[in-house]
Amino acid sequence: MPRALIVIDMQADFCPGGALAVAGGDQIVGPVNALMAGFDAVILTQDWHPADHASFAANHPGTEPFSLTDMPYGPQVLWPAHCVIGTPGADFHPGLDLSRADLVIRKGFRPRIDSYSAFFENDHATPTGLAGYLRERGLLDLSFVGLAHDFCVAWSAIDAARLGFSATVIEGATRAIDLDGSRDRARAAMRAAGVTLE
Repeated sequence: MPRALIVIDMQADFCPGGALAVAGGDQIVGPVNALMAGFDAVILTQDWHPADHASFAANHPGTEPFSLTDMPYGPQVLWPAHCVIGTPGADFHPGLDLSRADLVIRKGFRPRIDSYSAFFENDHATPTGLAGYLRERGLLDLSFVGLAHDFCVAWSAIDAARLGFSATVIEGATRAIDLDGSRDRARAAMRAAGVTLE
């Protein structure tokens, strides 16, 4: 069965020095590049937010980054402004091998809704189109790497499993934010959804 590597949000703002840096995020660039050769297709996701995005704490006066607010689609972490369209922080890490990418999926560009998953916005209903692309190419065996393990990687892998794909997270090629135990919760949720962790 053809296999696809889904590389989640390997962007400057999620690496050390970035606006929403994940500890050790830059350490997985080499391992991610090395994995690419073993797959039939490589898909990259790119967080792509307008400056007025509803998930940014700066757009909610009186709130702090990493606090929770209620959105029409459910609870939402308010993040530091990150991966703003047209800024260097939205660029892929300069060491990432872009030459292998078959497709780049941009997510989070709708101002009123965040998007962790490569497959759906956070309402779990608005699709990105990735599932159809993968099915049309016969890419049903998916492995996930990238940033961050406990948010965008986990949500993507869980959605993949729910959509009927074979989903594996290669944990050595991920790093987690680990916000109040979010890494352990994400691992439990992935296992419960049928995601393989390796």
